[in-house]
Amino acid sequence: MSSVNPVDSITRLPQRDDEAVLDRYSRTVTTVAAAVSPSVVRIDVEGVKTPPRPGRPRAPNEAIGSGSGFVFTPDGYVLTNSHVVSGAKRIMVTLLDGRKVPAHLVGDDPDTDLAVVRLHEAADVTPVVFGDSSSLRVGQIAVAVGNPFGFDCTVTAGVVSALGRSLRTQSGRLVDDVIQTDAALNPGNSGGPLVDAQGRVIGVNTAMILPAQGICFAIAINTASFVVGKLIHEGRIRRSYLGVAGQNVPLHRRVVRFHDLPLESAVFVVSVEPGSPGATAGLRDGDLIVGFDGKPIAGIDDLHRLLTEDQADKDTTLIVVRGSERVALPIKPTLRR
Repeated sequence: MSSVNPVDSITRLPQRDDEAVLDRYSRTVTTVAAAVSPSVVRIDVEGVKTPPRPGRPRAPNEAIGSGSGFVFTPDGYVLTNSHVVSGAKRIMVTLLDGRKVPAHLVGDDPDTDLAVVRLHEAADVTPVVFGDSSSLRVGQIAVAVGNPFGFDCTVTAGVVSALGRSLRTQSGRLVDDVIQTDAALNPGNSGGPLVDAQGRVIGVNTAMILPAQGICFAIAINTASFVVGKLIHEGRIRRSYLGVAGQNVPLHRRVVRFHDLPLESAVFVVSVEPGSPGATAGLRDGDLIVGFDGKPIAGIDDLHRLLTEDQADKDTTLIVVRGSERVALPIKPTLRR
């Protein structure tokens, strides 16, 4: 009587090419990861982190930590988070091929938790392609690439969970128009790219909510595009401000027609800072900002672009929809210190 090896009786699927086995979602993630990973870098920073204790000499270069970033121009400009490089005395960037390249801080903007550094040697670098965060939809694929806990080029995938969030940064400032995603982030992911299914960068990963799972945030790339231009040319951004926390919302067609509005979205006022220009002007929670200084407002990005240094102490008008009324509020933005 012949014995049957139990292993031989296991049903096996016919062997197939690995690429054929991948489903559409897996192919999307692998393609995106392969396209974006060469642009993602690890950023290690050194500096004086704390004052020296009695009896302990001051170390000129104490390690502060590390984070992620990504190359966005062929000549070696790298986008990352402000909190990754703030206070750094020395910046070292590690590329995907293992090269370690010194870099210097071009400028940072704590208000949006964004910073630009530049590589001292930019040979053979691969820049990313920017997408359009204003066209995002809740539920679409989002892929995060970064270097958490020193594990270089880690890829996580999920979806865009929500849009138009507000997030308070480590500096205490409130950042508006933030993307929420469930693509897992960990310490060290900060500054890495969040990309769409075509491999275009849609956000800059910045924070997670602990101990919650699947609640992570990225600064919208449209906000970042405006910020990096200013940082490259001026090293900083000086803004006027209204003292308003808001989020982007679509407008009902009846509201658009009734008030004859040129755009179909607005800024919903979540809160107004006491004593701010917005509070002085009479702005209220729940107002919909549809115009500023004679220009239509479709979202937070529009306000950011208009609230420049030149607007400080300038008398202008804020147009809001309040209930069934369209209200013009005289307002004077002030310079943010």
